[in-house]
Amino acid sequence: MHFKLIIAFVAEDKTDKVLDATRQAGATGATVINHARGEGLEPPKTFFGLNLETQRDVLLLLVEEHLSRKILEKIAKVAEFEESIGAGIAFQIDVEDAVGISHQVRKLTQVVEEEI
Repeated sequence: MHFKLIIAFVAEDKTDKVLDATRQAGATGATVINHARGEGLEPPKTFFGLNLETQRDVLLLLVEEHLSRKILEKIAKVAEFEESIGAGIAFQIDVEDAVGISHQVRKLTQVVEEEI
């Protein structure tokens, strides 16, 4: 079984919706890093020296490769990445190896067999 790591930067008010949607799409869990901040094409706006950008959460999802694209697209839809500038981004990278996931592999084997 091969895995992908999906890394998503989403507005913190959308994190719970995105996590629920990823579970429905086949993800078996996630790690959330709260209160990250970043910059896009435009520098963040300030008001008397205070940053006005919204906080982001970083979601890390180790997912089975056959499910990864569906999960990635679900994140983009629920987090409304294409509807507004600066809503967030998500991408996936190959995972060469992983340990500590045998309980997920047992569950995913049935799900992946149904998918393919």
